[in-house]
Amino acid sequence: SLTVLQALEDGLKKADTDPSVKAVMICGENGKFSAGADIKGFSSPKSCGTVLGPIVSLIERSEKPVVAAIEGIALGGGLEITLGCHYRIAHVKAQLGLPEVTLGLLPGAEGTQRLPRLIGVPAALDIITTGRHISATEALKLGLVDEIVEENTVEAAIRLANRV
Repeated sequence: SLTVLQALEDGLKKADTDPSVKAVMICGENGKFSAGADIKGFSSPKSCGTVLGPIVSLIERSEKPVVAAIEGIALGGGLEITLGCHYRIAHVKAQLGLPEVTLGLLPGAEGTQRLPRLIGVPAALDIITTGRHISATEALKLGLVDEIVEENTVEAAIRLANRV
């Protein structure tokens, strides 16, 4: 939602300017990272305000380490947010993907550029063009996540942030 995007942008900007903040951890709520945009919002007129692409770029440009703590699902725009992060930790049961193509849409927040840079063109093309969800284990093998954990993902992401 626009509210979530605005809060994410505001939080990132505040963290970047606060010298007491050494790293940033982004997580979801209720055991899910993010299922991406609500498709119903695509039919409504564009409103002025925040869009996802520039926020992902803001994450990527942060001089402080940004760690994604992926639980449950990171799909569509949710996965694109993680692609802007410097590090990604996923729970062993997490599912990741860019399913927009199954609706006739391409990922719209530069996921089509960031994913191939991270995991290579052949693997990225498979994920982008099929819309299939991949497991955390496969994501680790591809280099999409840095670590998978069976424990609390948020705590593991905080430990990683403290290490880097």
